Amino acid sequence: MTDSAPTEIKLHKQSATLELCYHDGSNYSLSAEFLRVHSPSAEVRGHGKGQEVLQSGKCRVKLVNVQPVGNYAVKLVFDDGHDTGIYSWEYLRELGQDEKELWNSYLAKLQAARKTREPLPVDTQVIHIKPSPDNKS
Repeated sequence: MTDSAPTEIKLHKQSATLELCYHDGSNYSLSAEFLRVHSPSAEVRGHGKGQEVLQSGKCRVKLVNVQPVGNYAVKLVFDDGHDTGIYSWEYLRELGQDEKELWNSYLAKLQAARKTREPLPVDTQVIHIKPSPDNKS
């Protein structure tokens, strides 16, 4: 086990938080929404720099399961079906330590993109249309 590995992980389903406890006394409580929008998966991060996909509408997402991955990570399962992110011990520690900065950056990106943390109503259909290069409007 590395220094970045938590000594205990608690999934609090009712409050939708993941509590991480460390041997040095550090303790972080991260919301499901925060963990979901910062998933290390390709769906969120893309396959390279500049390919990140801004996650919106996740304020009500819940964590439904935490699964160990070897001795180095956990896989988090969310109620929106997302389950492809492998959260290494190092990454979880970074998320805990940098939570406030990361959260504020996320909120600023949402605002700049004119998106919201609130999910769209279930019966909403969205079509994104990219203007063609010859169409200036």
